[in-house]
Amino acid sequence: MLTSVRSPLGAPGVFALPDAPVPALHPQRMDVCAFVGVAPRGPARVPVVDQDWPSGYRMVTDLARPLRHSQPVQVRSFDEYQYYFGGFEGPGLLPHAVASYFEQGGRLAWIVRIVHARNAAFSNGCASGKLSGAFAGELAFIARNEGQWGDRLTVSAGFTATALGFTLDALDRLLLDPRSPVAVGSCLRLTDVAGGATLAFCEDLRRVRDSERARERWLVTLDALPALPPVRAELIAASVAISDGAGRRELFENLALSPDHPESLANVLCDRSTLLWPHPDWAATRIKPADARVEFLRGVSALFSGGRDDWQAISHDDFFDSHWTPADETGGAGITALADCDSVSQVLLPDLYVPAQWAGPETIEELPISSAGAEFAACLELETAAGSASTLAPSALAGLILDPRTQAGLTAIVGLQQRVVDFCESTQALIALFDVPPGLSQARIEQWRAQFDSGWAAAYHPWLVPARRSADAADAAQARRDQLPPSAVAAGIIARREFERGIQFGPANEIARQIIHLAEAQPEGRADALHPQGINCFARVPDGIQLLAARTLSRERDWRQLSVRRLILMLRRTLLADLQWAVFEPNGPALWRDLQHAIESLLRGLFRAGAFAGRSEAESFFVRVHTETPRLDRGELLVDIGVAPAEPLEFILVRLRRDGDGTLNLQE
Repeated sequence: MLTSVRSPLGAPGVFALPDAPVPALHPQRMDVCAFVGVAPRGPARVPVVDQDWPSGYRMVTDLARPLRHSQPVQVRSFDEYQYYFGGFEGPGLLPHAVASYFEQGGRLAWIVRIVHARNAAFSNGCASGKLSGAFAGELAFIARNEGQWGDRLTVSAGFTATALGFTLDALDRLLLDPRSPVAVGSCLRLTDVAGGATLAFCEDLRRVRDSERARERWLVTLDALPALPPVRAELIAASVAISDGAGRRELFENLALSPDHPESLANVLCDRSTLLWPHPDWAATRIKPADARVEFLRGVSALFSGGRDDWQAISHDDFFDSHWTPADETGGAGITALADCDSVSQVLLPDLYVPAQWAGPETIEELPISSAGAEFAACLELETAAGSASTLAPSALAGLILDPRTQAGLTAIVGLQQRVVDFCESTQALIALFDVPPGLSQARIEQWRAQFDSGWAAAYHPWLVPARRSADAADAAQARRDQLPPSAVAAGIIARREFERGIQFGPANEIARQIIHLAEAQPEGRADALHPQGINCFARVPDGIQLLAARTLSRERDWRQLSVRRLILMLRRTLLADLQWAVFEPNGPALWRDLQHAIESLLRGLFRAGAFAGRSEAESFFVRVHTETPRLDRGELLVDIGVAPAEPLEFILVRLRRDGDGTLNLQE
């Protein structure tokens, strides 16, 4: 027999509030990498937009508006990178590094383009062009960012006319339906009974009561009145098509012609276009079509001109911002622009310096063309023409060339990389991935390694040769692209390993995709000797080119593994991001219990995934909440979190050796 259960009775419509569940902690992703380097195009020296400097056409008309020298851009594929920054046509290694990152398995990257810092208007170095035929006067446009890429830009414009329903009041003033698309700044074409057309801009809209139909209407105030009462009213809108000559196109339709309108031509270009800026001379003014018969107007620009690639002027200091500090609310220039990107975990600077041995110039002897024919005959002595040797042009990045084979060059490279480490250590949020300078002996590599002691950096060796080949072997800038910074490949392997197995597994013992060779021959035992130094080497194995280790440049045992640094950084980010709710809770037992439960749940999941070294939870982690009275009196809450990360097995080298007498030996 079933027992009866009585439901608790209470006031009608009043129910007990259930206990709110404790918010769960979700591990943050750590695969995102940032690339800082030289590209032929892309956002740079962008007008600042914030609470003090509004968006829209004022971005180009405010002469005192500051410029953001470096603008990080998020990309999810190499195709998206090419849309913003171009392809492989520039002298920098940035596109090759990004392409290799996505080939290895990367899924998300942030890109910072480096240009030469100078005190000039945002349009300095940008191509410009004029559009004629559509508007009453010529309209000038400016390429979105500096570079010769803008010289291929073209712009075309046209108009559309949309009929409007309207009535006239007793004073022949225009009354529109409240649902009409007309807004302040809209351009109207009013046609009278005689066929005359007048173009006028809407100055004001005022809601009035329509006494005849018992509803409200918009009373339109115009800047120009037609001579006769209109019998037809139309809304005039412009459309603009932009092409960069390389396959990228933009189309903006239904554009207003007055800056007062939020969808005006100048406002839309400033806020949405990635190809063009409106010229400051007309951005803040009203622009009229060249004729009232707008349907027949069509404007096309000639090719732009004046774009400048300032490769030679780029210097090492352009990668940094000496005025930026961690206390600043926004990022600075160069690498410091990444201070605003909370999701980035690793950072690469493939163009921080150009190795002199791969920068040119290089002389190629031209061999005489053979005079041999189809039949045997006496050999002819051919005279070599004077000047038959051709010299390849050096890298355009002359200001970045350093020779690591000299002491002065190696010292300069170490100084630049140390500045990167200083930034990463000051932010406590980024891990720098370095490349061992090419062309060094083992002793010189160890000398370079001795200059670093940081868990916020990792080094990779040697440089690699990707499957992508230069299309023009006679171009020195193309030729040096045959060498790829190994850190770019490692960054993609780090991302791939995290997605496939988890952050707790070290990003090592992985085959590099689309890598066919080592750029420098490696003596036998080089990887064995460099591994204890914390240098992560690529080596040839039967399956391809393999990354053998994943260590940092720290000399402390606790921080020597890259997986440990990334795991602790992930815990820190997760706690900071997902425990913001605790700031507003009363500091009492309920909060202490919820915090301990949430943190232990996160750590328990990592323990089960194999991230910790202990055999049990007690040996792997602990969470302690301090409840001392003096601390509570001060309104403080302190939680100690201890973890014992597991060190991954990198590689065990076993050598099979056959001696001269035919015996086989195994060496570990």
